[in-house]
Amino acid sequence: MVYHLNVAGIERDLPLCPLNDELYIGAFVLFGDVELTVKCAGALAAIAPAHDIMITAESKGIPLIHEMARQLGENRYALARKAPKLYMKDVLKCQVQSITTEASQCLYLDGDDVAAMKGKRVLIVDDVISTGQSLHALEQLVKEAGGEIVGRMAILAEGDAIARQDITYLAPLPLFDKNGNPL
Repeated sequence: MVYHLNVAGIERDLPLCPLNDELYIGAFVLFGDVELTVKCAGALAAIAPAHDIMITAESKGIPLIHEMARQLGENRYALARKAPKLYMKDVLKCQVQSITTEASQCLYLDGDDVAAMKGKRVLIVDDVISTGQSLHALEQLVKEAGGEIVGRMAILAEGDAIARQDITYLAPLPLFDKNGNPL
C-alpha cells in the first residue's frame, strides 16, 4: 500500500507502515532524495518569517534545515541532538516521545547553540509534524535558551496536526486505517 503525495511540485509514493494493527502512517523520508529536499526547502524558505537562527531535531530535519540555510544565505543553524556528544558543553536537555520512535528519548542542545539563540528570533523547522511532541521539546529548548520563537514550519502536517493554526506546512499527510484508507 502506498500514498501518492504531491508537495512543492514533486510527486512521491509513500509506503504505508503500521504503527499498530489499526493505524498506518505514510513513510516520508528526505534522506537520499536530493530533488525533494531542495524543492521543499525552497518552498519553505520562500514563506519563512524573519528570523535570526533556525533549529531542528536530529535526524530527518537535518537535510531540510541545511538546504534552507544554504538557500537563504545563512551560515548557521542549531541542531537538537538525540544524545550529547563529547564536544558539547553546557548542554540543555528535554524529553520527547515521537510517533515514529518506540521509546521515550531526549533532545540535547549544545551550549554554543544556546548562546546563539539567546535573545534571538528562532524558527523551528522539521520534516513532519504529527503529534507535536518533537515540536514541543524544541519549543522548550528554545525557551530555556532564551530565544523567541517566531515560527514553526514543516514540509508535512500529519493527522491531527493538519488542523493546527500555529504551524506552517506545505502539504497535509493523513493517517490511514489498516486497509490504506485515509482517516
